[in-house]
Amino acid sequence: MTTETKHTAPVDHLRFHRPHAHLAPTFGNDKFALRAEAFARFFGTPTFLGAQTLIVVVWICLNLFGVAHFDLYPFILLNLAFSLQSAYAAPLILLAQTRQAARDKAQSDADAQHREALAVANAERQAQAAQNSAQLLELLEQNTRLTEMTKTLTERIESLTSEMHQHFVGKDQPGS
Repeated sequence: MTTETKHTAPVDHLRFHRPHAHLAPTFGNDKFALRAEAFARFFGTPTFLGAQTLIVVVWICLNLFGVAHFDLYPFILLNLAFSLQSAYAAPLILLAQTRQAARDKAQSDADAQHREALAVANAERQAQAAQNSAQLLELLEQNTRLTEMTKTLTERIESLTSEMHQHFVGKDQPGS
């Protein structure tokens, strides 16, 4: 039997749990990019929608009931504020979506690499199991042959012992 040893690099088991550093050059991890993404994510929260609704209701009530007269009906300043908000919100939302899509792709690639590594490891384990099974069968065959040889030799020894017994027993009897 010959044993082959493979020299492989140690497996980094945490490689799929680390942040995807390759995303940094494209989108940046500077303060602006991170804040912009956080702000874009905030746009869809109930807190933002509730706060915006409250501000609009207060704005309209202040101007309709004469408490303040900074934006009279048809609320042009309010429309300008909404336009400004949407002008900044759309690119920020697109930035957040693009960054998330890049993270999803990186995660998908990492998952694919992980599945491939599992498939390779599984194939290696199956090959090793097949080799072990073949060795076991060979050992069983050798054991069977040795058992048969032992049985044959035991029978031969018994036969020779019996012959010797008969030969010596026959000489010890008187008249032989």
